[in-house]
Amino acid sequence: MTQRWTEADIADQSGRTVLITGANSGLGLRTAEVLASKGARVLLACRSAERGAKALDQVRAAAAGTGPELIPLDLSELASVRTAAASVRERTGDALDVLVNNAGVMATARGRTADGFELQFGTNHLGHAALTWLLLPALRGGRHARIVALSSVAATGARIDLEDPNGEHRRYNPATAYGQSKLANQVFALELDRRLRAAGDDVLSVAAHPGYTATGLGSGMARSYPNPVVRSVIAGGHRIGEALFAQNVRQGALPQLYAATADGVEGGDYIAPGGLGGLRGNPVKARPLSAARSEALGAALWDVTAKLTGVTPDPA
Repeated sequence: MTQRWTEADIADQSGRTVLITGANSGLGLRTAEVLASKGARVLLACRSAERGAKALDQVRAAAAGTGPELIPLDLSELASVRTAAASVRERTGDALDVLVNNAGVMATARGRTADGFELQFGTNHLGHAALTWLLLPALRGGRHARIVALSSVAATGARIDLEDPNGEHRRYNPATAYGQSKLANQVFALELDRRLRAAGDDVLSVAAHPGYTATGLGSGMARSYPNPVVRSVIAGGHRIGEALFAQNVRQGALPQLYAATADGVEGGDYIAPGGLGGLRGNPVKARPLSAARSEALGAALWDVTAKLTGVTPDPA
C-alpha cells in the first residue's frame, strides 16, 4: 500500500450501493460525499430527520450517479435498527455492497439507550452489531461486499468488561466507557470476519480508525463532567490538542474510504493513519490490537452481544 493513498485513488463506484451510518456530519458526511461523487448510490442512515435532510442535499450536489437516499436510524433504539435494516433490504432488493458503521457518540455523560444499555456501548457497539447481523442477507447479495467498522485510538489501552458491559456496578467514567465501546467495534469486526471466512462467505469485515480528527465529537467530553474546574481543564486541553495535532475531516475520512474501496483490502484488516503514531496521515494497514486478535474475547463478545440485543447472530 502506498503511503500516499488519497481520494484520487478511489475507482469508479458506479453500480455499487453503500450504507453509511451517521452520515449527516463529520466523517460520515465526508465519506458519503466522496463515494457519491465516484458514482455510488449512497444511503445516508441518520437519527435526525432535519440534519439528515440537509446532508442529503449536500451529498446530492456531489453525486455523479444515482441520487442519495435517507434512511431513518437511531442506533440507540433496537426497534429503529430493525426498521432501518428492513427498509434497506427492501430498497436495495437485498443487494448492498458496502456497510460503513461510522456513527458514534463520544464521552457523553452517563445515559441509557431506549433499551436500557449504557449509552456509548449501546449506540456504538450494540446498535451497529445488530444492524450488521440484520443486513448480512443484503450484503451477501452485493458484489464483493465489505463491512467497515470505525474504531478509534481510544481503543488502545481500553478493556471490555463482559461481566458488566453497561457499567452498572462501577463508577462511570465517560472516556473509559467510550474506549470500551470503540474496542468492542474492533473486536466485533475481526470476530465477524473470522466467522464469515469459516462460513465460506465472500463478504469482508474490516476495521479502520481516523486518528486524531477534528470532528467536533470530542468537545462533548468536557461537558460530561459536572465539576466546572474539570470541564474547563479538559476543554482547554482538547482545544490545544486539536490545534497542534488534529487533522481535518477530509483527511480523517481516508482510512474508512480506503477500507471501503481500495484494492488489496483483506478481511480482518485494520486501516489507520500512517503518521505520528497513528494520529494523522494517509492510510496504511496497521496491526489490530491484541484484544481484537483474541479469538476467545471475540467469541465471548459475540455471545454477550447476541444475548443483549436479542438479534440472531449471522453467521451463526
